Amino acid sequence: MRVTQAVGRFGEDVAAAHLTSAGWQVLDRNWRCATGELDLVALDGDELVAVEVKTRRSATYGSPAEAVTRTKLVRLRRLAAAWLAAHELRPAAVRVDVIAITVPRSGGPSIEHLVGVVG
Repeated sequence: MRVTQAVGRFGEDVAAAHLTSAGWQVLDRNWRCATGELDLVALDGDELVAVEVKTRRSATYGSPAEAVTRTKLVRLRRLAAAWLAAHELRPAAVRVDVIAITVPRSGGPSIEHLVGVVG
């Protein structure tokens, strides 16, 4: 596994733990279909949340959240609809969140959770 893949996997683990500790139910990790992948799919109460996780080792090239473009958000909404079509779940609402994680050389990761991100 390459370093960037390992950092990404670590970030997804941190994000899933963050959501679980907040009382969310993680339904899926790395769900794939023909049009793409959702990092995490979770329930926040009765809302379905498609979660994009971005992990970086520094802010040299900007914050991890800045890597989530308008085009990416449109794709995430389509993927959330595809996930719902493939599962027997009817949530009250659907939204897209971004969890941006920075992993410094020393100390623990910092987590920024952006709720209901719109383009």
